[in-house]
Amino acid sequence: MNWYETHGLEAQDVKQATLAQLCDTLRERGLCPELHGDPQRVITAVNTLEDALEGQISFLSNPKYERLLQETRASAVVLRPGVEAPRGLDLIRVEDPYAAITILIVELHGYRRHRPPRADEGPPNIAPTAVIGPNARIYPGVTIDDEARIGADAVIYPGCYIGPRCRIGDQVLLYPNVVIYDDTHVGDRVTIHANTVIGEDGLGYAPVAGRWIKIPQIGRVTIGDDVEIGANCAVDRATLGQTSIGNGTKFSNLITIGHGTRIGAHCLFVGQVGLAGSVTVGDHVTLAGQAGVVGHIRIGDRVTVGAKAGVTNNVPDGETVLGQPAIPIRDMRRQVAYIGRLGEMHKTIKRLEERLAELEAQLRAKA
Repeated sequence: MNWYETHGLEAQDVKQATLAQLCDTLRERGLCPELHGDPQRVITAVNTLEDALEGQISFLSNPKYERLLQETRASAVVLRPGVEAPRGLDLIRVEDPYAAITILIVELHGYRRHRPPRADEGPPNIAPTAVIGPNARIYPGVTIDDEARIGADAVIYPGCYIGPRCRIGDQVLLYPNVVIYDDTHVGDRVTIHANTVIGEDGLGYAPVAGRWIKIPQIGRVTIGDDVEIGANCAVDRATLGQTSIGNGTKFSNLITIGHGTRIGAHCLFVGQVGLAGSVTVGDHVTLAGQAGVVGHIRIGDRVTVGAKAGVTNNVPDGETVLGQPAIPIRDMRRQVAYIGRLGEMHKTIKRLEERLAELEAQLRAKA
């Protein structure tokens, strides 16, 4: 008996395919691969250039790693047309290697499987008025409160809490210790990773007679379809109305979203991003690591915010901003160029000051 059988798990299927079959898969997904090598070579896994072994395929998308092509033990590599590679290495050339290797990882490895809970592990704590959809896998240690609704094929791991009147869609995946406060709505095919909290109270206080008086946070959180939220994130419920995250948006870990903020579709937030309350974020927005956004401003569609940027004003559609405070990238590049010349400028000013002092001395001597 193997480890999987001992622990009641389903072993991940081990798939393999020839290079010809992998190229067919890429074509089906709209890419145009060119195979240079043995079409019958069998590939069993995807790996990095450094760690790949015989029978595995790797990829090169960043030119700074080209040297690794000379060292890799991979049987095949996905890379762009025109990139030189050692003789004897089978190649799949495609315009977007990163997209191609993503497709191949899914093809060969698939997604993580989730075993059904065993009967001897004990039941979860589900309120009598909660409604559980068909084929949902709810593990021991889960608490589902009154009038909550869980969709079909959901997977909810131990330690999760689903508050009263929550609506959890179909095929939702909640990893251990996710907490979802009351009245939160979560769409279909949403993944929320461990220790994330959705719908906690926002920072809502009013100064009254020299003291902070808590404002009841009576809004909620709404999360669209196909959203993925990383570990240790926090999404505040709105004071009034709703905090919302649009379809297809993806969060890394340690993301904080303030109350009443509305985030559009297909955005990408990298680790440690923080948004204050009542921010409006458009569609297809990227916020790099540790970017911060003040409250009550708008970030337009297709905006990119650089790492550690501090956004303090509205950002128009399509803009890329950097810095603290964040400014358009073209202005930041000029500032960086000026800063790089400060040493030279300082020396020039010193020479001018010395020359000016000499001229003033000459004028005084003539007077």
